[in-house]
Amino acid sequence: MAPSAPRVVVIGLDSCSPWTLFERFRPFTPRLNALIARSRRGTLRTVDPPITVPAWAVMFSGMDPGSLGIYGFRHRRPGTYWDQYVPSSRTLLQPMVWDRLSRVGKRVCVIGMPPGYPPPTVNGVYVSDFLTPDGAQDFVSPASLRDELRKAAGGNYAFDVTFRADDRDRVGRELLEMTKGHLAVARHLWKKEKWDFFALHEIGPDRVHHTFWKYFDPSHPRYEENRKFREFAEEYYRRLDHDLGLWLDEIPDDVRVFVVSDHGSQAMQGGFAINEWLIQKGYLTLKGGRPKAGTPLEQVPIDWSKTRAWGAGGYYARIFYNVKGREPEGVIPAAELPAFQRRLSDELKGIVGPNGRSLDVDVRVPKEIYREVRGDSPDLMVYFANAAWRSAGTVGYDSLYLAENDTGPDDSVHSFDGVYAVTVPGSGQGADGPPERLIDIAPTILKTLGADVPAELQGRPIPAFL
Repeated sequence: MAPSAPRVVVIGLDSCSPWTLFERFRPFTPRLNALIARSRRGTLRTVDPPITVPAWAVMFSGMDPGSLGIYGFRHRRPGTYWDQYVPSSRTLLQPMVWDRLSRVGKRVCVIGMPPGYPPPTVNGVYVSDFLTPDGAQDFVSPASLRDELRKAAGGNYAFDVTFRADDRDRVGRELLEMTKGHLAVARHLWKKEKWDFFALHEIGPDRVHHTFWKYFDPSHPRYEENRKFREFAEEYYRRLDHDLGLWLDEIPDDVRVFVVSDHGSQAMQGGFAINEWLIQKGYLTLKGGRPKAGTPLEQVPIDWSKTRAWGAGGYYARIFYNVKGREPEGVIPAAELPAFQRRLSDELKGIVGPNGRSLDVDVRVPKEIYREVRGDSPDLMVYFANAAWRSAGTVGYDSLYLAENDTGPDDSVHSFDGVYAVTVPGSGQGADGPPERLIDIAPTILKTLGADVPAELQGRPIPAFL
């Protein structure tokens, strides 16, 4: 008789980098350390852009963002300037691992993998993600589990916390309660049946990094000595490790465990005011006088007859062209776009930082980096200093350089290097592995579970994990 396919558990720790998981917080995570010690571990290279949405979707589809039609948290609707939407589970243009496994009769349980609202119907259970609207009642499929999950979480299931805020004490308290509830629900659902595939996404580490990085990293440009906040970050990882340990105690050794992150984190060096730069260069023209500092561009009168491009803020700058026949008041003829794009790209690459040195601007064209471009992509994707500088989309500044995030207190930004630690089959010994690709995780899981790996997937199974 052929041996049965192993079962798989995925522990998704949002925003963990090799430094945070394998070094900085290692003294506070003994249970994770023990798991990592018997795992193949290393750097998991994320995608363009290195953002929670779309990175988790890429990981669990094996398809790039262009094929999925997801390029970040906000997308501009075609034919508009400011009408934006947030991706949801219905935005996805490709099936996820749990969809494929459900079709072949595998039992799956997924908790919080974004974009996961509304929760899709699977052959098992799906609990929605941190993008779940406040007060939503339809956060779990099947819906009959709603009250049971709330009870398991301690009375209330929190999907996220408001983290870009000055009240860090409040953020810290809510983070601890949120993560505790997530892990309690994971343990509760794990006991319900013998799942073939079980995945948990925990957003907490990402929020800790955004809120407390400058207190635990002395190399941060705005490092601040604050014992309470430094120790909170350490305490968060300690409690995360404790609650994960309670769950790991219940997971048999023959279950394959994947610890993965969607991207890494790094200290935020500052913000570059992309729209102020476009104004200086004559690509964007405002009406009237200078607005007050920090004004969102959509709240400022714009002379579209003289505007050829505008940008949006975030982990990367999204540049949009004002194209004749595409935008409501477009001015660039389609035939002139290639030349315009080359000129704008060259000028962007020449941007320097406040010290006069290059910001190592990386300009990427979606149609050149993705197999196809579906959905609503920006025209250009621009990274500053390997994403260490944020793009600031607001206007009204006297300088192109901001010390802080223009949308609220923020200590960190994303990086391209996440982590992986995958238990080694048939061995209690782990090993350091080479960098692997996030897009290869989905086909690896499918093959591990004995399911077909569709030829159209862009990712490929990782032999060392099988």
